[in-house]
Amino acid sequence: MSDENRARRTYRLKKRADAMAETKRRITEAAVELHGSVGPSRTTVSAVARRAGVERQTVYRHFPTEEELYVACSEHFLAASPLPDLDTWRAIDDPQARLARALADLYAYYEHTAPMYANVFRDADLVEALRPPLTLLEDYLAEAARVIAADWGTRGRRRDVLTAVARHAVDFTTWRSLTASGRVTRERAVDLMTALVRAASAPPPAPAGG
Repeated sequence: MSDENRARRTYRLKKRADAMAETKRRITEAAVELHGSVGPSRTTVSAVARRAGVERQTVYRHFPTEEELYVACSEHFLAASPLPDLDTWRAIDDPQARLARALADLYAYYEHTAPMYANVFRDADLVEALRPPLTLLEDYLAEAARVIAADWGTRGRRRDVLTAVARHAVDFTTWRSLTASGRVTRERAVDLMTALVRAASAPPPAPAGG
């Protein structure tokens, strides 16, 4: 094969690969948009294909299983809307300042991503393919709680209680329950949960004498 023929073949292969990558991106974006609007359990392959401008068979060609599509959707969504950086919080020495910064960052993130997470949590028990992405989120939130619970001078049971309360504070459903009515602002929600975590860090009151 001549150098010219090799160059042409390489060019054709690259164009084909680029076209396939573009089609895969369109399918992924279409699925993400539908997950955020109608929810994963109500998103059909036919709807994804229509929105992406491809045939159903094309969706299956790029994503043979639902799990593969959901992994791609999760990666795409988190690339566009990354979770707050835990290392930014770890760098704050004062635990109270760290707590306030963490909740402010996380609640702002939830405001931005609420439609998607509301649909995902609503459909979590209906769509098995959601389990791996949700496991990753659960792991992140568990680590966020540990970061928040560090350096308060608690030990043993008090440390366990503090970590549990911190985990409650960082949960999407906690933020949503506080702010859903519109009467509690993000800032007020941060203040309320900051106060709860601080209370969990304090020693329990001594029993009344008698």
